Amino acid sequence: MKVGRLCFGRASRWSHAAFAWVATVAVGLVPATSVRADPGYYVLAPYDNDGLRVVDLRYWTVKHHGEPEVIWPEVGLGYGINSRWMTELLYSTIGPANWDIVPSSLAWQNEWLLTQGEWPIDLALHASLIREAGVDGRIWSIEYGPLLQTDWGRTQLNANVLFERRFEPDDTQPIQMKYQWQIRHRWHPLMNFGLQGFGELGPWSHWDEAGRQSHRAGPALFGHVDLGDGDASAQTLAYQAAYLLGSVYRRRGSMFTVRVQWQF
Repeated sequence: MKVGRLCFGRASRWSHAAFAWVATVAVGLVPATSVRADPGYYVLAPYDNDGLRVVDLRYWTVKHHGEPEVIWPEVGLGYGINSRWMTELLYSTIGPANWDIVPSSLAWQNEWLLTQGEWPIDLALHASLIREAGVDGRIWSIEYGPLLQTDWGRTQLNANVLFERRFEPDDTQPIQMKYQWQIRHRWHPLMNFGLQGFGELGPWSHWDEAGRQSHRAGPALFGHVDLGDGDASAQTLAYQAAYLLGSVYRRRGSMFTVRVQWQF
């Protein structure tokens, strides 16, 4: 299976070194505000995105029974450094459903393709450096892990295992283990159908009891619209949305996610 690129973009004039410098500086500038760390749920699907530039708009919610809904509006800027490395700077906010939002986190996210069709299952590596908002000084965390992707006819399958480590002044928590999976059937460019699932298992070396773990899954829709004529300067508008049921933060609840990308 060959990992396919979502769309083709013009060669960027951005400097690779400048992009890395801006991302590093910006991660340190998030104001310290008391909010709960957000789980950030979008399935990581690696592609060859050499030269691709992305404006990434995200919105997702968490709703527990009998409690107000919490929302996470997010915006990101991404760039395909080369055919194997995609990087993105993502700014997240949090608040109630009336949009009384405050800063939540700033993340520098990276994916590296380790294979590109040599094996039946393609392998990539994900790593994020996250600056979380908090009242007790800077709270940092790192997230990393392998990403697996393959095709079965017109159906794409993804399975990701992620590890998260938080760094706080009095933090003694071990590395946490999470997972993602996705099934996506390419029915039509404007409309793909699928399923998504996410979960948190607890410490990687000793999972939590089943009642303390979180698992949720549900239907998802995907698609894209070509805004150009297919040449090197073409632009694409891609979208995805999902509604998930199960447990969130170890409690019964639901999540809704939507993501729109302008790719050029």
